[in-house]
Amino acid sequence: MEERLPVSELKDLLRRAGLRPEEAVRTKEAAYKQHVMGKNLSGDELLSVIAAHPELLQRPIVVREGKAVLARSVENLGKLGIRSNR
Repeated sequence: MEERLPVSELKDLLRRAGLRPEEAVRTKEAAYKQHVMGKNLSGDELLSVIAAHPELLQRPIVVREGKAVLARSVENLGKLGIRSNR
């Protein structure tokens, strides 16, 4: 079972990464079809759904020195001063 982040921590994490909730959601998950698709959710409502269903959160999100990036592309690690060996 995946550990859940409180909505406030999730909101802060996405803010540090410069991401809106809709940019951080995984659209191919069953939970997306059930809880998100076709619904006109506000950003806060989407955050609540992601918090309740952590499998919806894009990952990995890497945090370093108060900043965060979605490291789905390892090149994004450079924004945190982390060099990729790829």
